[in-house]
Amino acid sequence: MEKLNKSIQCSVEDCIYHCKNHDYCSLDTVHIGTHEHSPETDKCTDCLSFSAKS
Repeated sequence: MEKLNKSIQCSVEDCIYHCKNHDYCSLDTVHIGTHEHSPETDKCTDCLSFSAKS
């Protein structure tokens, strides 16, 4: 069974770190960043720990 980190909720099923049957991440920590100079909404932020499933 993969490690489920209940401190990091995640619903991105296309990431290799997503726990298959639960909306959680399996990483110990994640790196959050932005693609905007001055982010003003949640849509301006990104999980930089994301890695696509192959």
